Amino acid sequence: MTRSVLRIQNQIVQAGRELLLGEGFVELLPPIIGPVTDPGGRGAKQVDVDFYGHRYKLMTSAILYKQASLLAFDKVFYVAPNVRLEPLETANIGRHLAEFHQFDVEIAGATQQDAMGVAQSIVTAAVERVVRTLGDDLDALGRDADAFTPLLTRDTPFERISHGEAMAELARLGHEQNHDAEIDWQGEGLLSHKSDAPFFIVDYPKGSRGFYDREDPQRPEVLRNFDLIAPEGFGELISGSEREFDYARIIARMRESGENPAKYEWYLKMVREGIPGSAGFGIGIERLTRYVAGLDAVWQATPFPKVPGVVSP
Repeated sequence: MTRSVLRIQNQIVQAGRELLLGEGFVELLPPIIGPVTDPGGRGAKQVDVDFYGHRYKLMTSAILYKQASLLAFDKVFYVAPNVRLEPLETANIGRHLAEFHQFDVEIAGATQQDAMGVAQSIVTAAVERVVRTLGDDLDALGRDADAFTPLLTRDTPFERISHGEAMAELARLGHEQNHDAEIDWQGEGLLSHKSDAPFFIVDYPKGSRGFYDREDPQRPEVLRNFDLIAPEGFGELISGSEREFDYARIIARMRESGENPAKYEWYLKMVREGIPGSAGFGIGIERLTRYVAGLDAVWQATPFPKVPGVVSP
């Protein structure tokens, strides 16, 4: 089983890398530690390391460094490792690893819509390549390739629903939750099970995401961001957004979210000097592998799984 899963994962990574390189992206090597990292969300904690007497962080996401890289290149990506200490209650829901990898993509001058288009292209290319080249491995895993027909025969953008529309649908299904927050795991699962193809949820409320997600100038309190949700109950594959790049607005958003701007000295210095507006996203490689291979849990998509609370190699 593991051999088939890793062969599928290898083709997913190669398909994504080839697509991005073919569209003029530059692949860079990601940082592993730094003085700050993505502040994260949903209860995940950061890991501190001693860097010659200074407290550094293991990367939970290289988003700040992607923005910095746009000072040299207009389109960049990493295949990046990340570490997040997820809450113990996530250990048994099959969706979380404490150590995982992402396609981390950033595009200067891009919009929310531009980034969503690239994200859809990567997922489609990865699924098409696996179905075309690894039918025997899908069969060995019991994954019916016909499950991907609605995705592979689609010649239009994936369906897009707003966070508000998702809340209304969940209320109709009898699942109430905080309308100002991210969709919880149970709600996300309900929406995922209703679809036969990936779909986007867009425009989360301000306060539900990090200070770097850009607020819509025409719709205060709404963010220009998105998640891509896989069908069949597999849930979120991708999170992304347009990025905030104005110094004063970033400072205000940091303070609103309880972040200390002094921690971000190198980043804010760069912002003051000027960074391009951009949009980008991260694709969870193990989560995408789980969806394509039809696995029960994301820990089956890596040979050395780090499950929250479980000691492992």
